[in-house]
Amino acid sequence: MHTKSLWEAVLFPPRALNRSRLEAKLRGKTILITGASSGIGEELAYQLADSECHLILVARTEAKLFQVKQNIEQKKAAVSIFPADLREPEQVKELLNFIEQLPAGLDVFVNNAGLSIKRGIKDSLDRYHDFTRTMAINYLAPVQLALSLIPLLEKNKGQIINISTINVLLLPLPHWAAYQASKAAFDTWFRSAAAELNAMGIATSSVYLSLVRTPMILPTKEYQKLPAMSPEQAGKIVAKLIYTQRSKYRPWWLLPGQFASIACRGIWECAAPAFLKKHKQDGSHD
Repeated sequence: MHTKSLWEAVLFPPRALNRSRLEAKLRGKTILITGASSGIGEELAYQLADSECHLILVARTEAKLFQVKQNIEQKKAAVSIFPADLREPEQVKELLNFIEQLPAGLDVFVNNAGLSIKRGIKDSLDRYHDFTRTMAINYLAPVQLALSLIPLLEKNKGQIINISTINVLLLPLPHWAAYQASKAAFDTWFRSAAAELNAMGIATSSVYLSLVRTPMILPTKEYQKLPAMSPEQAGKIVAKLIYTQRSKYRPWWLLPGQFASIACRGIWECAAPAFLKKHKQDGSHD
């Protein structure tokens, strides 16, 4: 069990949900959540479980999805699970066929599935697949889903919620080129399409989250000691957007964070020549 630090308490204050408003908004509605087997997606499913709605949970691992479904079965929500690797266009098509056959259509699409990679360019020279696979899940898959779901969402005056990252609002830092480029690509697509979607009666919400303590951050060792939001807090933020339909969520400290990102980039650019020279001399790696 992770003990919440003082920094986490300050940076990520508690979130309250108006349960009656949430239940009223969700009653009889159908919600698609991608990346629902762990982390934010799983927690969001639990936050919505006490509402009389239909949850469609999508992720690669069927066993994990089944476990989430079992955890919800005693609640009010009905649950359908659909195992799919959204990097594969044919599997996305199968998911879309399933959704299009639902008699009530779709009301909310939560784009949460994602892939994070931290790797320096020097170590990426023979890893072009890092860029293709991050673009596949972080950009191409949600575009493919959204384009096909728009008619259903327009009919039901629904909503698209994109779980993005605060990184797309900060100055890019080294070692994250694949991840940041792919997340920024869909963020730009979504913000560009938002005005047109809103004119169709489809609400759009972008969620700019900082570090969240999910399984996705485990491979990055330095993240283990940094302040991070809990999945429960993140799930509540997303759930609240369903009934408020605000266009965006950003942490309260975004502005100082933007200044800090500029400072960090400046430090890196000053230190990089010496670092790269040493790297070349001793053969050390990132």
